[in-house]
Amino acid sequence: MKRYPLIADHGLVGDLQTAALVSDEGVVDWFAAPRFDSPGIFAALLDHDKGGYFRLSVDGSDVTVKQLYYPDTALLVTRFLSADGVGELIDWMPPDRTGRPTDEHAILRVMRCTRGNVTFALECRPRFGFGSNPHETHVDGRTATFRAPGITAFLQTNVPLEQDGPYDVHGRLTLTEGSQAGASFTVAGPDAPVPPLPDEQGVEAALWDAVDFWQEWVRTARYRGRWPDMVHRSAITLKLLTYLPTGAPIAAATLGLPELVGGERNWDYRYTWIRDGSLAVRALLDLGFVEEAAAFTGWLTDRVTERAGAPSAGGRPLQIMYRVDGDPWLPEEILEDFEGYRGSAPVRVGNGAADQLQLDIYGEAMYALAQGRGLDPQPTYHGWKAVSGLLDWLAASWDSTDEGIWETRGGQRDFTFSRVMSWVAFDRGLRLAEEFGRPAALDAWRAARDEIFGQIMHRGWSEKRQALVQYFGGDVLDASLLLIPRAGLLNPTDPAWLSTLDAIERGLVQDSLVHRYDPGASPDGLRGAEGTFSLCTFLYVDALARAGRVRPARFTFEKMLTYANHVGLFAEEIGPSGEQLGNFPQAFTHLSLIMAATTLDEVLDRASPA
Repeated sequence: MKRYPLIADHGLVGDLQTAALVSDEGVVDWFAAPRFDSPGIFAALLDHDKGGYFRLSVDGSDVTVKQLYYPDTALLVTRFLSADGVGELIDWMPPDRTGRPTDEHAILRVMRCTRGNVTFALECRPRFGFGSNPHETHVDGRTATFRAPGITAFLQTNVPLEQDGPYDVHGRLTLTEGSQAGASFTVAGPDAPVPPLPDEQGVEAALWDAVDFWQEWVRTARYRGRWPDMVHRSAITLKLLTYLPTGAPIAAATLGLPELVGGERNWDYRYTWIRDGSLAVRALLDLGFVEEAAAFTGWLTDRVTERAGAPSAGGRPLQIMYRVDGDPWLPEEILEDFEGYRGSAPVRVGNGAADQLQLDIYGEAMYALAQGRGLDPQPTYHGWKAVSGLLDWLAASWDSTDEGIWETRGGQRDFTFSRVMSWVAFDRGLRLAEEFGRPAALDAWRAARDEIFGQIMHRGWSEKRQALVQYFGGDVLDASLLLIPRAGLLNPTDPAWLSTLDAIERGLVQDSLVHRYDPGASPDGLRGAEGTFSLCTFLYVDALARAGRVRPARFTFEKMLTYANHVGLFAEEIGPSGEQLGNFPQAFTHLSLIMAATTLDEVLDRASPA
């Protein structure tokens, strides 16, 4: 077992309320329950010694491992090939169909021998509350019970178990050709009784039920373009990262995975950003997943409405991120005892950026509500009143410095992208008000929209760069501005935009991969550099395609796909040697992949109708 496998050496399984990472050695080294944002139970990816893990692997020095997803599903297959035989491990979590929050979640694992003989080794080492909550372990036959304050877990398996010290269990089982065994790790409430042992028929039924669930869902996608495997895998990943009871997507399944190994850019991404979720609406609608898009716009409307009478700190109608249930309380703490992934410390839990002022989120929120306007016949009275109040607040607040889209910790500036999305907020608000005939301060909104446009083109333009830049008065380029043509601020073939696109290509693009900005030229309050930002690479593809630069757009897109891991997943960034960096898998990357693919397909189809 590797002490720290590569970030890319993992697949994701989940049940639509939480998720787990499984390495290509069959090790569950990340799992938080009962929700995505709960404390970790298996967190060896952040501290091998203190984090805990659940290993099921075929031992041997000559074992070759391959991992794949069962087609169009979230069931992960890990194959162990050796001279003595071939073993297979299937991991999944039964998907939630109720939409009701629950404390009970199970990781199901089936071991098979398809040729010869193989011996599976089992190690289960849970650590509750990131290792801060001690637990009692009791082994009874082939069931191990782990009880900690507020939570209980059960390991049930065909593998003969032995207790290993005060907290852990291990075991070994040799399978012959055609035989199989199973293991389930179930998390439940503090007083939960031992569940009945699952029989072979029940496990087999659960497996095929999960296969049917995912394949039937994927079949509803209306994507008929050139990259169905990658688009469907991205769609499945977005669904795995969405909390079904509320419809809120999280940014990534993990916390603390570094943007630079050994550096301090290690954040907790297990929350719902207004920005990420809003941009996901268009991607979901493009694929025909109306129910998922409507669920998020409903969640977003709730956030706007609940603050209408009680604004957040600073009088803001929205916070930039929330927990999946809408709770705005996200204090940032540090796991002092955790060494971090390969020494990448500090390991942060919670996210202090939640209190930042990021004015662009109002544009993304209005973009989502406008994109989803066909999901409901018309806005409700209270819903529109809250939206109108949000835009009235923005009309008085948009001309302010803020921390910007990248959540820099180097102080506030007049960020150009924040102005761009403020323009979007008023533009979409005006459209909605006129379309539905709703009362609104139309003159004030229109005046704000027009003033913002002039300010962007005057103060956001750098004569030196011949481009729109990161903040007013500077010369630093910023890849977030690649959203300008999609947002509609400028036509994708406008000379000013094409000049900006050329500048971004010269200054931020490296071998088709795109940096979000240059932290050396624009200090962000943090030490160290970072890799190229995968979201920005896909936004670059989208912008190239819209500008009519079809060949470089397709080449960049196809090249970017080669940086996906072995099962089609992307983290946040790509490092200097092509390695995946940052939290994993990253929803922003996968939704932008879908956006780029659909835009590129449309442009290619127009160029070659046949």
